[in-house]
Amino acid sequence: MAELRPTRYLATDVGSTTTKAVLIELVDGEYRLTGRANSPTTVEAPVEDVMVGVRNSIRRLENEVGQQLLSEDDGSPMESTVDAFVSTSSAGGGLQMTVGGLMKSLTAESAQRAALGAGAVVLDVVSIDDARAVLERIRRIKQLRPDIILLSGGTNTGNISHNVALAEYMAAARPEPRFGSGYRVPMIYAGNELARSEVRNVLDDIVDLYFVENLRPTLEMEVLEPTRNEIHRLFLEHVMQHAPGYAGLMEWTGGRVAPTPVAFGEMIRAVAETRNANILAVDIGGATTDIFSVVDDDLNRTVSANMGMSYSISNVLVESGVDAVARWLPFEVTERDLRNWNGNKMIRPTTLPQTFEDLMLEQAVAREALRLSMEHHRELAVTLKGVQAAPGFKDVFRSEVHTGRQLVRLLDTDIIIGSGGVLSHAPRRSQALMMLVDSLQPEGVTEIYVDSIFILPHLGILSELDRDAAMSVLEKDGLVALGACVAPVSARKHRDNDLLATVEVRGNGSSSHWELLAGGLRCVPLSDEPNEEVEIRVTPQRHVDVGAGPGGPVRKRVKTGHVGLLLDGRGRPVGFPDGDHSRRMRVLDWMRRLEAYPDDLLAGYEQSNSKTKRGLL
Repeated sequence: MAELRPTRYLATDVGSTTTKAVLIELVDGEYRLTGRANSPTTVEAPVEDVMVGVRNSIRRLENEVGQQLLSEDDGSPMESTVDAFVSTSSAGGGLQMTVGGLMKSLTAESAQRAALGAGAVVLDVVSIDDARAVLERIRRIKQLRPDIILLSGGTNTGNISHNVALAEYMAAARPEPRFGSGYRVPMIYAGNELARSEVRNVLDDIVDLYFVENLRPTLEMEVLEPTRNEIHRLFLEHVMQHAPGYAGLMEWTGGRVAPTPVAFGEMIRAVAETRNANILAVDIGGATTDIFSVVDDDLNRTVSANMGMSYSISNVLVESGVDAVARWLPFEVTERDLRNWNGNKMIRPTTLPQTFEDLMLEQAVAREALRLSMEHHRELAVTLKGVQAAPGFKDVFRSEVHTGRQLVRLLDTDIIIGSGGVLSHAPRRSQALMMLVDSLQPEGVTEIYVDSIFILPHLGILSELDRDAAMSVLEKDGLVALGACVAPVSARKHRDNDLLATVEVRGNGSSSHWELLAGGLRCVPLSDEPNEEVEIRVTPQRHVDVGAGPGGPVRKRVKTGHVGLLLDGRGRPVGFPDGDHSRRMRVLDWMRRLEAYPDDLLAGYEQSNSKTKRGLL
């Protein structure tokens, strides 16, 4: 007798600002998203119980789908209507960790990669070669109150005394946990195995100590998986039990709770495997911005802990500077007005833009948050540092130590996926496309998608139970094709309107030809059906590269998308003309070409800028 397939999955994602609930059902033989609802997250005072927000979001979902999902008796998911309930969480800032290692650019960086890959926000990195004074390091460890501490350091045949010194820093700080009291912070030691007994002697009475395999048993090898697995275990069995209300969530799910970034990353990896592609994905949230890259089947993740669109939006302005945000605006704004708007968003994180100016300001800040986070990602997504190169004939008298090669090469990136409220809920798809292209600045030929309703985390945790259901919903209801971007790169400087490449589009029995000119931005509508495939052939000029080397032609099949084919000749990095007036007029032109905002609004800005120019004359 054939095994009956589950017919209904309920999933929630407890975010830093919003708790999101979705219902996934088997409809006519395939799994589809049948309902979704949101409610404010309730991890902070005065409620301090995430279950209130979870129940509220599911009750709203019940109203939308017209089905009872929660029991009247105890408020838990009803077995008669819900086959399985799963959840992810990044509330309260998500899983927060402090990591340490002997050298900041070697073992400490490996520890950082292990923590980031496990879905953590890394609060600080402590090392023996840290430039800070010892007292300052100890004070910082004590102040942070992380959920978990990770220590690494030294190869398995290396120095022991430095590992003991690092443990003594931790002992002197006597770290306390973020949630609750009466228990000790869990600490994972993943360093030189010869130092375990000495580390235990120093720390055993101060923290809950756990030992795993060395992260860097040799300089040439990095072993992250055992540490990541231990972080996941401690997150579920230790940290979640002390967080406000999470014990109830763990009971509802039977332990099927994952950090939101982990679930998100699993779906990105699944997409990369399914499409045999290199992928760059971004998740811009209220408190953090996560960047994921899958390069040759290897997943890398970084988190910019203070680059978000609500709680940490003011930090984006501090890190980028006022001018960097203002350059994306088609209207004049004073520094005071920009800072005031930014501060109001920070103290009222759940508010939505009320005017077009508010919307443009928010999207300008999003560009900078993504840009800065991408820079951070490229710094950490590198090959191993410190590996001794095998000497060749020329190197007999010279040793060479690698400093780490960047793994993310935009010319080799096939797909970009954007997620997070500011992208998923942009009023026009062209606005999401502009934010992604302006901030990440793809090169060559790149397909661009957006997570339409921020469902990737839900599907990531669901894939552990039913991968087919998760992939079905992802393809049919999750990812929305925005279009493709063709962006040539060249070491030479080009004048505006110089020919960079010719582009031929073939599909549905017809073909069209376009010129890609330097300095310009052009949108070519491809079809009224966003999921049709067309073939594009890009033939660059002799000194221009679109992914096959200077002058090399590229042929790819891409989805038509909601916006179409974007021909981007603005250069990398994107260039702006000198002078505020010229810059604003150029930004207006870019917005008009993508129909990102209503024509009458853009015409009004153009008229206002013309008056400003005449006044200057």
